[in-house]
Amino acid sequence: MEMQGSRQLAATQQQAWDALNNPDVLKECIPGCDSITATGENAYDVVTAIKIGPVSAKFKGAIQLSDIQAPNSYTLTFEGNGGPAGFGKGTSKVTLTPKDGGCELGYTVTASVGGKIAQVGQRLIDGVAKQMAEKFFARFDEELQRLHPAPAPAAGAPAAVPAPAAPESGGGIPAWVWIVIAVIVIGGYFALR
Repeated sequence: MEMQGSRQLAATQQQAWDALNNPDVLKECIPGCDSITATGENAYDVVTAIKIGPVSAKFKGAIQLSDIQAPNSYTLTFEGNGGPAGFGKGTSKVTLTPKDGGCELGYTVTASVGGKIAQVGQRLIDGVAKQMAEKFFARFDEELQRLHPAPAPAAGAPAAVPAPAAPESGGGIPAWVWIVIAVIVIGGYFALR
């Protein structure tokens, strides 16, 4: 499975980088995430409960970050296991680029899944991945806005209207790197360091 896309964020590149490297923020944003635990330098364990069609399980996985070029990019390698429900593994490249008063989060993901989770069918997996990714992005945007509220307008100045989120690019499932695939596979995409 290969995916790529991008998402406009209403935060600066540094603010987004800091949030993507905060396990507490990620735990709140990843649907079904039970825990994100540092296990070493740029290494994390993630536990997430997910359901895809008739298959539901608690997935335990490991994430390793490499090629870190703060605050611009990194590569994420992940693998996860849900016991009889299946397994997944892959890599993802994440980039943050300043754009339009905020930043753009870009990602490419290459992953494979096996076991019962792979037997439910690609269309169902894609649908659940899209739904979970949208939930993640909505929660992540909300958390960034909570952590970094826009300054109040000056007296007499009209209030700024927040810009709508940019549509997905790549014509497919939005996946923020480990966001989508790790969410699907191990349910813990963004345990960044």
